[in-house]
Amino acid sequence: MVIRLSFSRITLDPRPTCRIGDGSTLGKRGGFVGHHRNQLKQTLSGGVKGLFGKLSVAVIVLVICTVSLLLTVKSNNSNNQPSFSRSKQINLETLWGTAASGGWRPSSAPRSDWPPPPKESNGYLRVRCNGGLNQQRTAICNAVLAARIMNATLVLPELDANSFWHDDSGFQGIYDVEHFIKALRYDVRIVESIPEVQKNGKTKKIKAYQLRPPRDAPIRWYTTEALEKMKEHTAIYLTPFSHRLAEEIDNPEYQRLRCRVNYHALRFKPNIMKLSNSIVSKLRAESHFMSIHLRFEMDMLAFAGCYDIFTTEEQRILKKYRQENFAEKKLVYSERRAIGKCPLTPEEVGLILRAMGFDNSTRIYLAAGETFGGERYMKPFRSMFPRLENHSTVDPSEDLVGNSRGLLGSAVDYMVCLLSDVFMPTYDGPSNFANNLLGHRLYYGFRTTIRPDRKALAPIFIDRENGQMAGFEEAVRRVMLGTNFGGPHKRVPPESFYTNSWPECFCQTSPQNSADKCPPEDILEVLESKLERETNSN
Repeated sequence: MVIRLSFSRITLDPRPTCRIGDGSTLGKRGGFVGHHRNQLKQTLSGGVKGLFGKLSVAVIVLVICTVSLLLTVKSNNSNNQPSFSRSKQINLETLWGTAASGGWRPSSAPRSDWPPPPKESNGYLRVRCNGGLNQQRTAICNAVLAARIMNATLVLPELDANSFWHDDSGFQGIYDVEHFIKALRYDVRIVESIPEVQKNGKTKKIKAYQLRPPRDAPIRWYTTEALEKMKEHTAIYLTPFSHRLAEEIDNPEYQRLRCRVNYHALRFKPNIMKLSNSIVSKLRAESHFMSIHLRFEMDMLAFAGCYDIFTTEEQRILKKYRQENFAEKKLVYSERRAIGKCPLTPEEVGLILRAMGFDNSTRIYLAAGETFGGERYMKPFRSMFPRLENHSTVDPSEDLVGNSRGLLGSAVDYMVCLLSDVFMPTYDGPSNFANNLLGHRLYYGFRTTIRPDRKALAPIFIDRENGQMAGFEEAVRRVMLGTNFGGPHKRVPPESFYTNSWPECFCQTSPQNSADKCPPEDILEVLESKLERETNSN
């Protein structure tokens, strides 16, 4: 697997000169200074009153000029984006490549002392990861970190696949278990099941004490309440286990452990990798291809409360789904739409891409469930971009038949989107498919992403629906040019660590800050040696 990095030049506009009075510049001694020296001589002969009057004018002019210069410099700095971002057009060749790295590269190896897990642990940790594939992925990362914090032996995480996917594949059916355990051998001890114990001549199973962790629980909860129960009962069972460990943790080594789990240890089984690579090869046979996670689905529309564009019967279905699955809350469609809380429609996705310069020859892979409202919502999109594909149309093999929307189908979609030249999410809510993929693509060499700013685009689309067509594409381009296309950027709440692990999980070979320096290449040998010494001493 090759990580391609590209660098784009960033240029600044020349600093303007501030001209005063007769055209002399602020930076020329013979102009501005000499001119005012003559003025001063004339003023002295004219009296004190004239002196103060003329000096006051000069001071005011100086203040105005200084403020003007500062505002200009600030404006230039804020526009310090890749060169194509300041033009009215988007360079598609730039987008088909990777985003500028700024000298950063992915690295989740420890940078400070990182002892191997002790042979004797405090007990066993079981977790049940609920939600979809990517929510479960986040939960697995948190489970490994919780085990490290508690010095616990992690039991292979359970995937609550049946209630969401009606799929009982489990961890062993999706992920490479052997690789998972081996990749994390320097971090935690992992077993596939809680072992039986001998007591009074009888073989007995250890029964795990069930606990419900608080949402976004701090580290302290795990080192006190959870650890106390573990020592008392030998094993604990945390369920449900979604968003049960705080994302923002001050310890960067803990954050890097999450990245090692997510981007190195969690590898899909060989058959899934082979199928995914086959689909990618077919899609890329002609040229570049784009992947889109089209979240115009029943669950997301019901969650967002975006009903009004649908028929009476469709609205009834959405409202019923919301009542059964989400907390009661008054949601007004017009208000939600105006602030970008509604998923983009397929037509809106097509209009954004067309405004950016993509034409009808663009090959697009759709990773999504069933589009709510059916073909009448897909037809406008398909008319603009007829080369729409999904995993079933690219590779209608028996492997995906009957499981196209189960864990297997989701895993294949994940890998195809990860490897695509461009990825576009249409609704990147917390811990969903797109959220995790954005973070993985950032780690995988700053691969290009197109993230529509729904809040900024909403009034433009609303104006278009009201008949204001003039300047529509230019307005869309202006919004999109202000977005980040996948390069390093500061994580600002509510952006998730799993969406953007920069800078904790990245490093620089020639850093300005020593904390950003890449670890030595022999770090694995160092960890292996530590683990061997620890094992021998025990």
